[in-house]
Amino acid sequence: SFPNLTYFYLPLSTRGDTAILVCDVISTPPPTVFWKHKGSRIQPEKDVRFKVLANNHLQIRGIKKTDEGSYTCEGRLMARGEIDMRFIQVMVNVLPTIRVWQTEVNSTADVGQTATLTCAVDGYPEPTVTWTRNGVVLDAEDKYSFNEDGSEMTIMEVAKLDEGEYTCIARNKAGESDQELSLRVFVKPRITYIVNQTTSEMEDQVTLTCEALGDPTPSINWSYGVQVFNEGEQASWTRPEQHKSTDGTVVVRSDARVSSLTVKNVKYTDAGQYLCTARNSIGEDAQPAHLEVLYAPKIQGVLAMYTWEGNAVNLSCEVQANPSEVTLVWLRDGQQLPGANTSNIKIFQNLAASFLEVTPTSENDYGSYNCSASNDLGTESKEFLLIQADVPSAPTLGLMEPFSSTARIQLMEPEATGGVPVLRYKAEWRPQGQGTWAQQTYELPEGSLSEVTIDNLKPETSYEVKVSAVNGKGEGESSPTALFKTKPVRKSVAASPPTRNSFRVKWIKQDDGGSPILHYLIRFRPKQTSDWNPEMQLPSASEHVLLTGLRWDTEYEVLVVAENQKGKSQPGSFFFRTAAEPSAIPDVSDDSLMNLPMGVIAGILVGVFVLLLLAVDITCFFVNKCGLIMCLCGKPGHRNQGKDESKEPIVEVRTEDECTANHNAGGPTEPNETTPLTEPE
Repeated sequence: SFPNLTYFYLPLSTRGDTAILVCDVISTPPPTVFWKHKGSRIQPEKDVRFKVLANNHLQIRGIKKTDEGSYTCEGRLMARGEIDMRFIQVMVNVLPTIRVWQTEVNSTADVGQTATLTCAVDGYPEPTVTWTRNGVVLDAEDKYSFNEDGSEMTIMEVAKLDEGEYTCIARNKAGESDQELSLRVFVKPRITYIVNQTTSEMEDQVTLTCEALGDPTPSINWSYGVQVFNEGEQASWTRPEQHKSTDGTVVVRSDARVSSLTVKNVKYTDAGQYLCTARNSIGEDAQPAHLEVLYAPKIQGVLAMYTWEGNAVNLSCEVQANPSEVTLVWLRDGQQLPGANTSNIKIFQNLAASFLEVTPTSENDYGSYNCSASNDLGTESKEFLLIQADVPSAPTLGLMEPFSSTARIQLMEPEATGGVPVLRYKAEWRPQGQGTWAQQTYELPEGSLSEVTIDNLKPETSYEVKVSAVNGKGEGESSPTALFKTKPVRKSVAASPPTRNSFRVKWIKQDDGGSPILHYLIRFRPKQTSDWNPEMQLPSASEHVLLTGLRWDTEYEVLVVAENQKGKSQPGSFFFRTAAEPSAIPDVSDDSLMNLPMGVIAGILVGVFVLLLLAVDITCFFVNKCGLIMCLCGKPGHRNQGKDESKEPIVEVRTEDECTANHNAGGPTEPNETTPLTEPE
């Protein structure tokens, strides 16, 4: 009988190790042992990793996952032809491996910010993953969360304290592996300390301090409005426009996360808001520090004012001070105002200024007045002058540009205004050396007046003109008289005779009044009606207008107006009558004549000639008592002439002048200079 064949079952091995499958076969005689893997005989000579040991055990070196499966241990007794076998199921365990894409993860500490660390694991059986920090296992809680297989760990609300090393550990039956990951936490700058400061002009200097945290360490700078002060800067700088008269020295020093700004020789204009700004590659933070400067009153205002008797004027004592509770006093000649005999002086006051209203009644009211301002830190006084105003000097006349009815005159301002503004100019003019002066005033618009225009002038007339300036005190001297001559009137409206039911009206540009013409406005109507046709507007370069759609045999009135920036001109008017509506005339074309036979045409010509001879013959009969044929055929002889010599002639002979006179008496009049020059359309 075949002895028992025994085997040792080895289901698990570790990848990479040497595994030995035990199969003890006991028989007499000793059996021959064969090994198969998945039904195929193992041939150690072809795969050196496999070896059948002397005791018939199977050795597998460097076992792999592909070596896993069913192995057969087969024992044979060749002499008796007996065979027996056992099946061994081999499982290969794989030690966990860890793969990471980032060994160092960067994150920013901010509200709601998270960071995720990831390690991908492989192995058999499937490994379990745990995370540790400093040897302490991290559990799922508010701070940490994990995905289903534990390969991802998310850190909630990342803070600087979370920065450091984290360990990912993977375990299974084959063993364990670990991998370290590093978390780097960057922090946006945050200003942790800044305070306001109060000082006074009596102090030598004042320092503002600013502290900030952040990773990377932030840089800190200071600014005042648009002026920026960088670390280590020492600058002498000028304040904004309202403080441009004050200079100060500013020094900025920084050490690690602390920066200081020092203002030396403190002035009241150094007060205000200084901005501390901390910046790094992640972001920035800014906080203001307010510097308050206490100082004695500073008096401002116009130091000299001009006026005249009876005209009230204010001397303004404007005060800046901190504290702002200020006592203001006006003095003159050491006496506080208003006094018992100063009814023409009044004082109006608010927190920031005191106004001394003076209405001069005599020359004694002009002179100096003193304003004194006091607070807890000191007193300041300043003199204000009240000066008697004068009338302005004469303006200077420049280029004169005359037209037919107006003239434009350029002005240059008076050299002296008398201390008060010029309010208006007065121009006076008249024909040269005769008559009274006409005058016109010109109010001064905002700014200045560079020219005036005088109107209602006569064409081709020499004029003299003078101009004076007027201020609140009164009218100053007039400028030296200047001469100019107006231009002649140009030809006025011309028109074309009416043709069909249209009419062309022409005009010649006249004086533009010192301002360019913007456009022309044209209106027309039948004379017997009161309704005007719609007004037409034509460009300034136009010289005529064509009126269409007119009625036949109707008299029309036309008005033409020019308009510039100063207004409209007087209208130029014109009257005309349209032609009577023509009756229909048969249209005899040249083609119809050409189609007639030549004989017919010759007959027509002969007939016309005969009619002409008869007309002449009849005329000669009534005039000479004989026909044309008789005159051609024979004349009376001398004999007859002698018989009739004592008789008066029957025919009345009229001179050419008489005929012309008679003709003119019954015909139309000759055109005169007032008749429009017209052209047929």
